[in-house]
Amino acid sequence: MAIFQLANGDGGNTASVTSMDALIIGTGPAGAALAAFLANYGIRGAMISSCPTNADTPRAHITNMAAMGELCARKSSSNCVLTNYDIECLRDFGLEAECNRLATNGINMMHTRWAYSMAGEEYARIHSWGHDPKRKGDYETASPCDPVDLPQTLLEPILVRNATLNGFSCRFDTTFVNFTEDKDGVLSTLKDNISGALYQIRSKYLFGADGARSEVFRQLELPLDVRPDQGVAYNVHLKADLSSYMQYRTGNLHWLLQPDREHPLFGWACIARMVKPWNEWLFIVLPERGKELTITPTNEEWEKRMKEFIGDDSIPTEILGVSKWRINDVVAEKFSKGRVFCLGDAVHRHPPSNGLGSNTCIQDAYNLAWKVAHVLKGHASPSILETYSEERQPVGRGVVTRANSSFRHHGPVWEALGVTLPTPVLRVEALNELTLPTEQGRARRIRLQTAIEETEHEYHALGTEMGQHYQSSAVYTADEKESFYIPEVVAKDADLCLTRSTYPGCRLPHVWLNAAVPVQRISSIDLAGHGLFTILTGIGGQAWKTAADQVGTGLGMNIKTYSVGFRQDYEDVYFDWARVRGVDETGCVLVRPDRFVAWRCDTVIGDATQCAFKLREVMVSILGRQ
Repeated sequence: MAIFQLANGDGGNTASVTSMDALIIGTGPAGAALAAFLANYGIRGAMISSCPTNADTPRAHITNMAAMGELCARKSSSNCVLTNYDIECLRDFGLEAECNRLATNGINMMHTRWAYSMAGEEYARIHSWGHDPKRKGDYETASPCDPVDLPQTLLEPILVRNATLNGFSCRFDTTFVNFTEDKDGVLSTLKDNISGALYQIRSKYLFGADGARSEVFRQLELPLDVRPDQGVAYNVHLKADLSSYMQYRTGNLHWLLQPDREHPLFGWACIARMVKPWNEWLFIVLPERGKELTITPTNEEWEKRMKEFIGDDSIPTEILGVSKWRINDVVAEKFSKGRVFCLGDAVHRHPPSNGLGSNTCIQDAYNLAWKVAHVLKGHASPSILETYSEERQPVGRGVVTRANSSFRHHGPVWEALGVTLPTPVLRVEALNELTLPTEQGRARRIRLQTAIEETEHEYHALGTEMGQHYQSSAVYTADEKESFYIPEVVAKDADLCLTRSTYPGCRLPHVWLNAAVPVQRISSIDLAGHGLFTILTGIGGQAWKTAADQVGTGLGMNIKTYSVGFRQDYEDVYFDWARVRGVDETGCVLVRPDRFVAWRCDTVIGDATQCAFKLREVMVSILGRQ
């Protein structure tokens, strides 16, 4: 990769053009994750950001099990609770341990609460993020990872550092200007914000991960599905030591509603979100519903309202910053065109409900990275890159729909508490009605209980977090009895419950495995990933191992194989793999580098030669090769 050459600030021609494989615009969770993943595949390139550094406010914070798994076995404008699949993404590239070291202990995510103030009385609470005793088994069965609370301010530097240590360049204070594309690559013009100089980079592929106001997306002119938003909100980042109150209020989200107050128009309600326990917070403040703001609150007005939401005037507070954002309902109808790909908030924008923002960004990157790497290494046809949009766009649409629905689910809670009524007198009467031994009181209590239980679709939506199913040419279903995915076990609620399956296009199920002489146990997902295709078979499936070696050699790539079963490579100690594998023990499950099932075969097909013939047919189809 050539050294960057700067041009004169007058916009004249550059002296030379830097060439590389991949140029990523944006260093947020999407861009930095993509850079880290590509770097760990040995791909070289650069990422740029118009900002002077990584995120300076803790917007994203929930990192789910899915994302963390993608960030850790290989050493390598929402809040970021990293959920199970996101943790698995990070796990695949050696980043889980570092994320867990910096993240808040999961016990601090135990509840979501509804209260008058942080110091005041409580209306209701619900277990969150796998802490419900009735749901713990579901979460432990779904993934070897746990959800964590990791602010975006801490996640981004981990990703950027990993990428740069593995050969990716990073430039802050650099603005993307424009691009032109031809059949061989993309020529991008960039501006150094300090000197004003322009320079150009020619890359084989360009990636727009530059957020909700993505310039790459705008210039690419992809169609956008924009639905009516749900108004504006403010993020108030503040320091306030509330540790004296948190022993019996453990949780990372606290809805604050004050029906007896004549609240200011800009500060109707608040979601207090822990950044660091228990002295740093992000207060997400909602203006009065349906009212348009015509003034900008002063610092004094913000300070006064924050004191009211805290409920203890003796606690010193320091407001670190205030930002305004819209509660969007937006998704792109396509995520890519030609050699240009968009990911993250550039293509899906939604409220922070469910903690799906940065998680979906990381998952976009994880899906895209292995395909780009296989194309650049000559293992796959460029046609496989079309499956990125085919697979991730439906997921993005589903995430946007789920997050907006979850936000709307709070309406019945507000109504049951009476906080939506027009005057303090009416609101207090409604709240007091919850205490009365009357039919009206009983009805209101039932409405409150029902409304709180419905928010489980936000705080325990394991199916939404990890239940994605892909349909594209990168998934081989021709050998299935059913041409479309039908869960073997139908969940009562697909948002809440994860149905584990090896049907092609599903995430590889997690089960714990061990050795005949027990050592440290290993998850089935850790056998897969690491940038390679993987075959899992069992007793009588030796032919698949021989076939994988032959096919891999012929295609110029490595296909890993493991046998699971009694006295095999790995012991199915709990017999869980036998329950979920979906094929005979002589059959096989082929897993993509992103740990999604690519194909499965119920039984061994004759000898190794016949297995190799079939496996090659499948691999050629998935990779788009002739």
